Amino acid sequence: QVQLVESGGGLVQPGGSLKLSCLASGFIFSSYDMNWYRQAPGKEREWVAAIGTLGTIANYGDSVRGRFTVSRDNAKNTLYLQMNNLEPEDTAVYYCQALRRGTDYWGQGTQVTVSS
Repeated sequence: QVQLVESGGGLVQPGGSLKLSCLASGFIFSSYDMNWYRQAPGKEREWVAAIGTLGTIANYGDSVRGRFTVSRDNAKNTLYLQMNNLEPEDTAVYYCQALRRGTDYWGQGTQVTVSS
C-alpha cells in the first residue's frame, strides 16, 4: 500500500523555522522525483519545491527561494522541507508528491500556520 505521510507542521511566529518531513512507503522512493506543494485557504494549490531522485538537483518557487531548502534521504525513504524566515503568507497545508513517468502519489498534508 502506497503511503506518503507528512509531519512537522504547526504554529510558528513570523521569522521562525519549521522542518517538514514526508515518510514514504509502498513504492521505490529513490526512483521518484519528489515535490512539495502547499494550499492556503481559498487559494489554488501552489508548487513549492522539487528534488530529483539523487537529491542533487532542486528547484524552488519564487516565493520561497532563499528561505526554504528541500532535501531527501533515500535510505530513510524520507523527504524534507526546511523552512526558515517564515512569513504569514506561508500559512497553508503542505503536501508532498511523488512523481515518476506520469504516476503520482500524494500525502494527506500537514498544516503550517505562521502567526504572532
